[in-house]
Amino acid sequence: MVFQYAKLTDGEFQKFSELIFRQAGIHLKPEKKELLNTRLGKRLRACGIDSFRKYYDLVVNDRSGAELIHLIDCVSTNFTSFFREHSHFDFLRSAILPQFAAGGRWGRQEMALWSAACSSGEEPYTLAMVLEEFQRQEPAFRYRIMATDISTRVLAQAERGIYAQDRVETVPADLLRRYFQKGSGQSAGYVKVKEQLKQRISFRRFNLMDDFPWRDELHVIFCRNVMIYFNRPTQEELVNKFHRCLAPGGYLFIGHSESLASLRQELKQVASTAYRKE
Repeated sequence: MVFQYAKLTDGEFQKFSELIFRQAGIHLKPEKKELLNTRLGKRLRACGIDSFRKYYDLVVNDRSGAELIHLIDCVSTNFTSFFREHSHFDFLRSAILPQFAAGGRWGRQEMALWSAACSSGEEPYTLAMVLEEFQRQEPAFRYRIMATDISTRVLAQAERGIYAQDRVETVPADLLRRYFQKGSGQSAGYVKVKEQLKQRISFRRFNLMDDFPWRDELHVIFCRNVMIYFNRPTQEELVNKFHRCLAPGGYLFIGHSESLASLRQELKQVASTAYRKE
């Protein structure tokens, strides 16, 4: 059976926009109406529903919250790559890790890092490669990485750790050999992250609008190319939540297209789109 449905009306777009903002902090501008129409249309067909009104009712009346997760998956943008915005990893490698290994204000504790919008896993796996390489030089160095995203779809891909060959072209050849296994037979054209790297990362679904559950202070947070989807009050609230869960001297990295300049917050800029808690 082929389901036909009318295009998303302005009123329906407004209702979905308000729901998405309340639940995920994502601010959909009016020019995103056609994008939402297309993406939700696919979900309507998957559910066998013939109107956006009926789908909205399904989302708000689903007590399990499962359909809300599908809705957020539909509007989430998940472009990423290994070693994206390379200067951040250079700064981590050259400035932060030597400082941490030397002791200083953090002593000899385990470094805690959070990839706060990890998408399909390229960012936390890149972090793990950088940290593993550093640990080869400093065997006493210890770390753990938490990786979260609001989208269950991309989290499932991240946990699998399997990527098409062209997705790892930005990974240096020596790291590719050390941390990835090349597929053969039916898996030809793909690579898989080796277990020694995967076991360093814990993946979980998390909504940045929720209260942060972390009990221990964090040393490094990567939250890149996410705040561009939030309005200014939401950005400000989020950055101050990051500030509270960072250890003194801890760092926040945001995307190169983002800035904290107009926000009321207490972090000090120390490099391009890199900030430190004093």
